Amino acid sequence: MTREKLSLFDTTLRDGQQTHGVDFSLDDKRRIARALDALGLDYVEGGWPGANPTDSDFFDAAPTLDQATFTAFGMTKRAGRSAANDEVLASVLNANTPAVCLVGKSHDFHVTTALNITLDENRENIRESFAHVVAQGREALFDAEHFFDGYKANREYALGCLHDALQAGCRWVVLCDTNGGTLPGEIGRIVGEVIASGVPGEKLGIHTHNDTETAVAGALAAVDAGARQIQGTLNGLGERCGNANLISLIPTLLLKEPYASQFDIGIPLEKLGDLTQISRMLDDILNRVPNRHAAYVGASAFTHKAGLHASAILKDPTTYEHVVPETVGNARVVPMSNQAGQSNLRQRLEEAGIAVEKGDARLSEILNEVKRREDQGYAYDSAKGSFELVARGILGQLPRFFDVERYRVMVEKRRNARGEKITVSEAVVVVNIGGERIISAADSFFAESEADQGPVHALSAALRRDLGRYQSFINDMKLVDFKVRITNGGTEAVTRVLIDSEDGQGRRWSTVGVSANIVDASFQALSDAVTWKLIRDGATA
Repeated sequence: MTREKLSLFDTTLRDGQQTHGVDFSLDDKRRIARALDALGLDYVEGGWPGANPTDSDFFDAAPTLDQATFTAFGMTKRAGRSAANDEVLASVLNANTPAVCLVGKSHDFHVTTALNITLDENRENIRESFAHVVAQGREALFDAEHFFDGYKANREYALGCLHDALQAGCRWVVLCDTNGGTLPGEIGRIVGEVIASGVPGEKLGIHTHNDTETAVAGALAAVDAGARQIQGTLNGLGERCGNANLISLIPTLLLKEPYASQFDIGIPLEKLGDLTQISRMLDDILNRVPNRHAAYVGASAFTHKAGLHASAILKDPTTYEHVVPETVGNARVVPMSNQAGQSNLRQRLEEAGIAVEKGDARLSEILNEVKRREDQGYAYDSAKGSFELVARGILGQLPRFFDVERYRVMVEKRRNARGEKITVSEAVVVVNIGGERIISAADSFFAESEADQGPVHALSAALRRDLGRYQSFINDMKLVDFKVRITNGGTEAVTRVLIDSEDGQGRRWSTVGVSANIVDASFQALSDAVTWKLIRDGATA
């Protein structure tokens, strides 16, 4: 059976950049564009040439893409001038991209209210703009802005805008649910009616926003109705609530029926294994913590916490997993928590390389200890490193690498040599290693930072600065995330600190500390992180 071509158009670098708080650098744009091209996307929209210096520089030194069609974005010409004499349109064409995507109005209300021109003038702008783009030898795409609202308000006018663009030579006309309020069932119905009006499905695209949390479902509804291009962004970036998430759509199209059998999206199945890495690369660029609950790629997407679920997973993963985690570059997690049973426990111990015979009485002891500690505020479903240390302690497999005699941290507000007010955190840690007493000190500017990173950073730096004969094991270790939660309020409030650490091998592990004192809770988690690293790297006590 021959599969139909379904085109994927990525607009992370343009529409995704409209996300509140997102501002890609030139290097960010190049890195993302290369990743999209390597994944196998059909189109990569780079931005709006001339709209800002970064976009202009990006098009001036455009990346070489092996598969994706590099696309510039702009708008149709303005009324009262020719397409050839519109400087805004000219800046888009001067980017010399193989494809050009222009946005234009298709809702009569926006034409008369926002543009303050006549309906005929707007259609003329559409016709002349695309005729000019096509005459320049470029592939043309029309983003019909506010199409669904426009269609419901004035069906004939909205359809007329699409047909004008097609008659002028557009390769694609894209129906944009710009306000994000059209539900999937209505999108499917309207797309079907658009095709019935004479717009070929193989020239029809869909662009949905996530304001009703249905952008992905809306895009799929459009495909079901006959549209053959989907526009979206990585991780669903976009203004307001975001755009259709290509990270969710791609595996759905490749793995789920009827899409897997019906469509060729140009992405080889083996490329799916890169999907989690690409999603997290974007979060890293944006300095964001990845969404643990993201479909397919989230850290919790294949996490099985309840004991009943974990027991079934050990027998057959398909009992609670709709796809194999590794297919999308993810991994199964069976966490420890106060809901856990021995199935979770055995699975977690196996992952840590700890062999315990089935039925060993110490399994119940470990389970009871975890539940007791979670009653005190610990959270081992999110701290695999600390859980492993608890289990090893009960099993008699926990080496004692060092003893912490004492530590101290101070925070000072003062002026620096330039007279600027700064905050500096200073920490001292005293450890005993095999009878050798080692004193280490560091501040919150230690090593990699030019700005104050706070007391926890100072403590971490002091602990890792000199660990005697174990120093070589922890030189590549760094703190990458820090979370604080108050587990109960009032004068008896307890603080839980979760710390994520990473090493030069790319391993990332989480540890937890609990105390009424946030610094003490942090130091517990830091100490556990170092101990876990020493065990995993084969250090001997």
